[in-house]
Amino acid sequence: MAEPRRGPRVGLFVTCLVDLFRPTVGFAAVKLLEDAGCTVEVPRDQTCCGQPAYNAGDRATAQDLARRTIAAFEGFDHVVVPSGSCGGMIRKHYPALLADDPAWAPRARHVAARTHELVSFLVDVLGVTAVDARYDDTVTYHDSCSGLRELGVKAQPRQLLASVQGVEMTELPEAEVCCGFGGTFCVKYPDISNRMVEDKAANVASTGAGTLLAGDVGCLLNIAGKLKRQGSPVKVRHVAEVLSGLADETPPIGDTAR
Repeated sequence: MAEPRRGPRVGLFVTCLVDLFRPTVGFAAVKLLEDAGCTVEVPRDQTCCGQPAYNAGDRATAQDLARRTIAAFEGFDHVVVPSGSCGGMIRKHYPALLADDPAWAPRARHVAARTHELVSFLVDVLGVTAVDARYDDTVTYHDSCSGLRELGVKAQPRQLLASVQGVEMTELPEAEVCCGFGGTFCVKYPDISNRMVEDKAANVASTGAGTLLAGDVGCLLNIAGKLKRQGSPVKVRHVAEVLSGLADETPPIGDTAR
């Protein structure tokens, strides 16, 4: 008797911000992937993808972190990341970062070609068209820069959100404009960053939506912080929390009470 065909073996790259600030996103990603038929593993050797060092010009540290990530994930069918930012770093920048290292360049290309942002992987690779979830609110969506521009994540989250019972979608004005986080950008240029997130918060308020969603925890922390300081009632969540049906299991970002 032939063995039953198993789904793809996926390595989940959790990301630093998910691990330290929003573990629910990791659990939501696992649920979505398993519901889609994947076998999911979370390598214990993973650390940072190296993007902060890369953006700061510390090439040596970025290369060391890239090698560590590649070694941890190269045995999987796919690497999936609930973040366009970290996903873009691995998929778009690792091959160039290690291009001059003959031992690691082909390994970097191998892992990069198999790395995907979470929602894009569900829709574009696995062919998922709907999820079994409910979320009773009007939502709006911020397109995070790296996911949008490096990985082409735009229609995929909206397609799956349309299948969530109870969701009413309203588009965010200037959804593709940066929120001002930009990793180290908000540290280097705090005044510019603050003005950008003020504009983003104003656009969120203009929609009348009760919940803001996005695919990157960095953007969500930045926008949630501004909305919270303004006394806004808008809830802020990672899109995976809503798509997985786990939103009720944790407070919105920036809130402490259930």
